[in-house]
Amino acid sequence: METQYKLKSPAIKCLMKEAAELKDPTDHDHAQPLEDNLFEWHFTVRGPPDSDFDGGVYHGRIVLPPEYPMKPPSITLLMTNGRFDVHKKICLSISGHHPETWQLSWSIRTALLAIIGFMPTKGEGAIGSLDYSPEERRALAKKSQDFCCERCGSAMKIALLPLSSGSDSSQTDEEAKELARQISFKAEVNSSVKPSLTDLNHSFSLSEPQQEDRLETTLQDTTATYIQYTTGYIRRVQQQSQRRTSTSPAVPVQQPSANPNTDHTGSAVLIIILTLALAALIYLANEYIIDFEL
Repeated sequence: METQYKLKSPAIKCLMKEAAELKDPTDHDHAQPLEDNLFEWHFTVRGPPDSDFDGGVYHGRIVLPPEYPMKPPSITLLMTNGRFDVHKKICLSISGHHPETWQLSWSIRTALLAIIGFMPTKGEGAIGSLDYSPEERRALAKKSQDFCCERCGSAMKIALLPLSSGSDSSQTDEEAKELARQISFKAEVNSSVKPSLTDLNHSFSLSEPQQEDRLETTLQDTTATYIQYTTGYIRRVQQQSQRRTSTSPAVPVQQPSANPNTDHTGSAVLIIILTLALAALIYLANEYIIDFEL
């Protein structure tokens, strides 16, 4: 798959790293990209215990934008579950419906925990949400074991490891509940204000060193992409100028006097604008990193 993509792309680097981290299934979740599309992932999550979804195993799809992790993914369920509509994008604070609340420190692993955590909550008319009766949801949870995805071939009976009663399993359930509580709280209280990284302590998704490393890596990749683009643009302008010079007539034709720098005014303005944008990005990233250290 690596040969199909530009490995210098920040999104490609990030997705390949996450694919390696999530390669092995756990007793609660698993997610991997399709063999022919790194930007489309299929996931499997176990229904939260002590809920109407207890005993169920649910399968869905995550589609990531080319700007990931700068922009959030879209999430859909591929099987009837009684909480989320099938083949319809879910409206969560962590999904593409709410890019204003998306956090750079979030990941596909965070999305899986969010789905588990939100399953027992009320739909309340949100896009892609359903409010089936407890009896219907429990019946669907039993039937879910028989589901097999035609696209990726995952069978729910063997998609996850057997459920254990150890501390890791209990910790995952608590992390999912806490994530759902914090995200929904931010969406209700500060829906018009962009949340800061210090407001939501997502140690359940990434540790602070991992979050800082993710920010620094994305910033470095973006800077390298900017430098590469700017250098290439200047080279193209120079080549075009040389071609115009080489194709000019041997006998000089009197032309109105003009400023020799006029041809390059547009490129200079563009370079200045891109430089200011890069400076703003560096400033914001440094602010995030400072928040982590505090």
